[in-house]
Amino acid sequence: MGIRIAAMVLAGGKGTRLKSLTRKTAKPAVSYGAKYRIIDFPLSNCANSGINHVGVLTQYESSELNTYIGNGKNWGLNGVNSLTSVLTPHQTEEGSSWYRGTADAIYENLDWLDRLNPEHVLILSGDHIYCTTFDEMLARHIAAKADCTISVIEVPWEEASRFGILETDEKGNITAFKEKPKNPTSNLASMGIYIFDYKTLRAELIADAKKENSQHDFGGDIIPTMLSEGKRMISYTFKGYWKDVGTIASLHQANMDLLLSGDPEINLFTVQASHRIYTEDTHAVPQYVGPKAKIRDCLINQGATILGEVDHCVISDGVVVQEGAVVRNSVLMADAYIGKNARVNSAMCGPSSFVGENEIINEEGKDIALVSKTK
Repeated sequence: MGIRIAAMVLAGGKGTRLKSLTRKTAKPAVSYGAKYRIIDFPLSNCANSGINHVGVLTQYESSELNTYIGNGKNWGLNGVNSLTSVLTPHQTEEGSSWYRGTADAIYENLDWLDRLNPEHVLILSGDHIYCTTFDEMLARHIAAKADCTISVIEVPWEEASRFGILETDEKGNITAFKEKPKNPTSNLASMGIYIFDYKTLRAELIADAKKENSQHDFGGDIIPTMLSEGKRMISYTFKGYWKDVGTIASLHQANMDLLLSGDPEINLFTVQASHRIYTEDTHAVPQYVGPKAKIRDCLINQGATILGEVDHCVISDGVVVQEGAVVRNSVLMADAYIGKNARVNSAMCGPSSFVGENEIINEEGKDIALVSKTK
C-alpha cells in the first residue's frame, strides 16, 4: 500500500545569473531575507501541507545544500511517518551522468518513488520564493480526475516570453502550452509547480527517456506531449506573492519586498501559522545596536552589529556596520563587513564580503551592485 502524495523538489540548477553568489553554492542554498535560504520556502510549503515524503534533487555545487537539508529536521520532515531524501545523480547499469533535464532528474529517481508508491506526485522548483499550502490545488486535481495540474499565475505581458505560457478554456482546462514563446498569446505563466497522477507520470517519463531528440524537460517535452496525447490537463490559479529570483536585481527586490514598506503579500511578520517558514537556527549572539547607530526600515537578524547608519536594508547574522558607515537600499548577507565611513548604496553584499574604510560602493545606484570580495 502506497501513500497519497510525495513531493520532488528540483534543486540542481546552476543559477549562473546570480554570478559570484552561486559560484560555489547551489542557487537554492543562497541566503534570503536575513535568516533564510531560498530552499526553506518550498520545503516549508510541503511541511505546512502535510506532505511528509519529500525528495530533493540536487546536482550543481551540492555539498553545502546537501548538508543544510540533512534529514529534513528543520522542517519537521524527519519523523516516524515522514521522509526527506537528498537525491543526487548516481551510478546505474548504463553508467553515470548529470541529470539531462528536469524530467530526466525525476526519471532517474523512479526507483525512489516506486518504493513509496504514491497516488500523486507534486513537483516543485527549489529556487522560488512564495508561501502557500498545496491542499486546495491537490483537491482540485483529484476532483477533476486530472492527469496533470499546473499552478499558474498572471505575469506582466512584457515578461511573458520568459515563462512557459498556457492557454485555458473557461473551465480551466489547458488547451495550449508553449515554452518561452517569442510572441506570447497569453500572460498565464506556469509556475513550475505540477501535480501528476503517478502512474501517468511514470509512463510518460519512461517513454521520454527513450527519445533521442528530447531535451527531457517538463516544459519543453513532457507537458506538450501529454497535451498532444489528449491527457486531462488542468490549471490551478495561484493568488499571492511568488518570485523567481533568477537575477541579482530580482533577488535584491525580493529581499526589499520583505520590509514593511515593501510588498505586503510577503510580510513574514503577520504570516499565518499554516504558512510559517522554517529554517536553521544559527544560534548567533543577540544583535547589537550601538549608541550612534541610526536604523530606518530594516530587517536585522540576530548576531548583527550596527554602529553606523542603515536605511531600507536586509541584514543577516554576523554582519558588522562600523561607525560612520552609511548603507542604503542594500542586502547584507551573513558576516558581511562594512568599514568605518564607507558608503554603500543599492548593493547586494555576499557572504563574508568586505567593504573597506572610506570605500564607496555604487554611489549613483543606477543598478544593483554585487560585492563579493573578501578581506
